[in-house]
Amino acid sequence: MNILRSFSKLAGSLFPKFKASSGYEAASTGRRLGAWTPTQDSVNALLFRDANVMLPRARDLVRRNAWAFNGVDSLVTNLVGKGIKPRSTHDDAAFKASVYDLWRGWINEADAHGVLGFYGLQALAVRGMIEGGEVLVRMRERDQRDGLSVPLQLQVLEPEHLPYSMTHDLPSGNRIRSGIEFDRIGRRVAYHLYREHPGDRVLGSGLETVRVPASEVIHLFRPLRPGQIRGESWLTQALVKLHELDQYDDAELARKKTAAMLAGFIIKPSPDQDMIGEKGEIPDDQGVVSTNWAPGTMQVLLPGEDIKFSEPADVGGQYAVFMQVQLRAVATAMGVTYEQLTGDLSGVNYSSIRAGMVEFRRRMEQWQTSIIIHQFCRPVWKRWMDLAVLSGALEAPGYTGRRLEYQAVKWIPQGWAWVDPQKEFTSIIMAIRAGLMSRDEAVASYGYDAEEIDREIAASNTRSDELGLTFDSDPRRRTRTGAAVQTETPLRRGSSFPEG
Repeated sequence: MNILRSFSKLAGSLFPKFKASSGYEAASTGRRLGAWTPTQDSVNALLFRDANVMLPRARDLVRRNAWAFNGVDSLVTNLVGKGIKPRSTHDDAAFKASVYDLWRGWINEADAHGVLGFYGLQALAVRGMIEGGEVLVRMRERDQRDGLSVPLQLQVLEPEHLPYSMTHDLPSGNRIRSGIEFDRIGRRVAYHLYREHPGDRVLGSGLETVRVPASEVIHLFRPLRPGQIRGESWLTQALVKLHELDQYDDAELARKKTAAMLAGFIIKPSPDQDMIGEKGEIPDDQGVVSTNWAPGTMQVLLPGEDIKFSEPADVGGQYAVFMQVQLRAVATAMGVTYEQLTGDLSGVNYSSIRAGMVEFRRRMEQWQTSIIIHQFCRPVWKRWMDLAVLSGALEAPGYTGRRLEYQAVKWIPQGWAWVDPQKEFTSIIMAIRAGLMSRDEAVASYGYDAEEIDREIAASNTRSDELGLTFDSDPRRRTRTGAAVQTETPLRRGSSFPEG
């Protein structure tokens, strides 16, 4: 045994233990990355701990910082614009017409506070989601005696109404996590909301919560990790940089002001000698008398007097480049382009701005489809259609058994305004002629309903024919070059084709 121990010690001294290095550089713990030890907390644990600090900081920046406000405003404008509008895809044309008529009347009544229309509520909800990370919308059924075309209104609530601190298990087996109640299999069954905004409460009064069924609440947020139940502000990655950049910009402005001020110091040959302009002037509390100089003044000094001008440091030659680099990082963090964040178009041309906008618009379309339409527009449409039929405002025979058929809808966001419309329209026409795109799809890409446009064109053609008007823009009468179209038979009224 002693021999074995001696041999082991000898082997250990000759062949020291080898510590395996990390298989990935990102997993190394040496000098470079040894201090980088992030936690493995879940996204919900991180939000429960930090959201109450990040949320007011995000609101503060949007409130007082021009770049933050403009970035949020740009996202809302591009995501919602004039509104994401529904288009019923039911086969019955008469039913679709009645739906459109009823919907156009209801959108002006949608706001429970009577301030905005439905599309204004869309923009408000999206703005709240971007700034605060999430927003709540209560779908409130109304009494038919309220005189609404459809007894439904929407109330937009800020996420402060949903307490992060409310987390416990219930005797029923349900559990509340950050104000949201889940059943045994993880479905959302209710939201526990403060009746009043915590920031509006009277000092010293308590905060009362009310349980609202999940079927009546829209929780609009952008999930970034699986299992995430609350949202984080879209400014999260830009908060620190924006805050410090704002301070730097203010300091730079103050330094420039100081550098632009002409300040001088008069050196007197003796303390008892009067300074120029000193006689008759009243010294301040410190016994100092200042000399006022007008721009361009050349003052003759007394013999022996001298004057020294201050020379404040002016090292801001790289200010513009530095700000551009930092603001590009901020724009990237917020999901907008540098030009949208700052309004600076000095360094772009058609190709560069089009390439940037194509990528940006793909991102917008993804968020429109997966977040705004899925989480907000879809449940509103379903609840609106149900109440429209139940209240008798909309006739839909066999609705109970054909609910999905009646509720079939396509949501059309506002179309994009391209940099060079002529080139874009030419490419769209080529795609339609090549069979790569339908005309309906092309019209929808500009935010319009093809059926509605067709009805408007037909009505316009009929009116022109009745009044005997001919326009160069009428393809029935003129070609693209302006030449008259030769037809052997007269055109049908309101049609784009000859009779027969």
